[in-house]
Amino acid sequence: MPIATVHLADEAETIRFGEDMARAVRPGDLIALSGDLGAGKSTFARALIRAVADDAFLEVPSPTFTLVQSYALRIPIAHLDLYRVADAAELDELGLEEALEDGVCLVEWPERAEDALPAERLTLRFLHHGNGRLVEIDGTEPLAARVRRTLEIRAFLADAGFTDARRRHLTGDASIRAYEHVYAGDQRYVLMDSPRHTPGPILADGKYYQQIAHIAEDVRPFVAIAAHLGARGLAAPAVFEKDLDRGILLIEDLGHDGVLDAEGRPLAERYLESVATLAELHRQPVQETIPVGDGSDYRIPDFDHDAIQIEVSLLTDWYLPWKTGAAAQASTRDAYRAIWSDLVAGLETAEKNLLLRDFHSPNIIWRPQASGIDRVGIIDFQDAMIGPTAYDVASLVQDARVDVPPELASQMLEHYLGLREAQGSGFDRDAFMAAWHVMAAQRNCKLVGIWVRLMQRDGKPAYMKHMPRTLENLRIALSHPRLAPLREWCGKAGILSDES
Repeated sequence: MPIATVHLADEAETIRFGEDMARAVRPGDLIALSGDLGAGKSTFARALIRAVADDAFLEVPSPTFTLVQSYALRIPIAHLDLYRVADAAELDELGLEEALEDGVCLVEWPERAEDALPAERLTLRFLHHGNGRLVEIDGTEPLAARVRRTLEIRAFLADAGFTDARRRHLTGDASIRAYEHVYAGDQRYVLMDSPRHTPGPILADGKYYQQIAHIAEDVRPFVAIAAHLGARGLAAPAVFEKDLDRGILLIEDLGHDGVLDAEGRPLAERYLESVATLAELHRQPVQETIPVGDGSDYRIPDFDHDAIQIEVSLLTDWYLPWKTGAAAQASTRDAYRAIWSDLVAGLETAEKNLLLRDFHSPNIIWRPQASGIDRVGIIDFQDAMIGPTAYDVASLVQDARVDVPPELASQMLEHYLGLREAQGSGFDRDAFMAAWHVMAAQRNCKLVGIWVRLMQRDGKPAYMKHMPRTLENLRIALSHPRLAPLREWCGKAGILSDES
């Protein structure tokens, strides 16, 4: 029984189907293309390759005579035609196994080497059907799940009136979310693909990590907070179409400019305007309950003791074992938790407002056509909480992905402090700076664990390049007298030793 059957009325729909499949493939995938001559296999393959290349005019010759054509794209693709293969052993000469190590293989006439192909694959059977064709889709998980998802997204776009929309890769992030550009006529949108989180193991009080840390489990928080930020005069993307149950949103494209120059260095004007954006956000009264837009409300969670503790525990759960080669001792964990309990208690009187959580370079869009703080586009705020205003300022000043020069960091802090004091709201500079150091320490203790977890659990070692910067940011955070107990603990644990 096929996992799906797709009817393609003409060549245009076949091309669109190829583009949809381009959104589903990952390195290591093999797609077997079966069917009679003229049924659309080559048209499909050409469309998929051009979509991955984002080049509608890319030369994609048939591999009938060469047997294999290779493309060094964002995802490398090898396009094979096995019609003239006499012996399955010839696959070794074609480099199939090597191509699957870091890329995708499209295989026409797979029947010629059926027993030699990997069992884990996707099979598309192209069948003539009137003036069009049917495609029977069969395959193993998780590829089959990705195919179902991309077809869901195509159906979502069709229901929204974007039947002929073109879809292209935009980006993914460290979570399960993915983003793509959607082109409809002369308009470009962003599609957020954010399926509901799968619950993890229960950690405490019958809750799993996402619940304790208040990580958004669906798209409702994004929709509600986007409208909330817009109502406060900040530049968050408008949500044009939504499927709250399936986790698919079509949102405004704020642009592609960021806050870094071509060499990845921070642009002072843009960072300073981002600081001003936070000052404006923190000037306005906090609102804990906001409408989603479907008749329901969303209660923004508090950055409470348990959330702070579960995040900083990533240091003892992941970083320390990686650094020392052994699990952290119970006494070490208990002392660490006790220190953080005291630090959290000290935040009770800290100024609180909407905490965006990841307000730093990857999530800030610069809009040069606008003016003032409207130039600062805000994205990736679905995990927002109510917490110390110092947190987002620390997240920006100590950008986890960028080396912020000390003089710029000082300038940003002073700019924020000056703006808040000018608002005349009884802003307490000293209390804010004490909270800033605590929040900076909290964020960096979390990040050192996240970098290791991304490497070891999720197979994403590239994030480890941020470790030296994160440890240096932690050193800076621990310089405040309030952090003396944590500074001493880190010294005993070897967290800030030269070889960290």
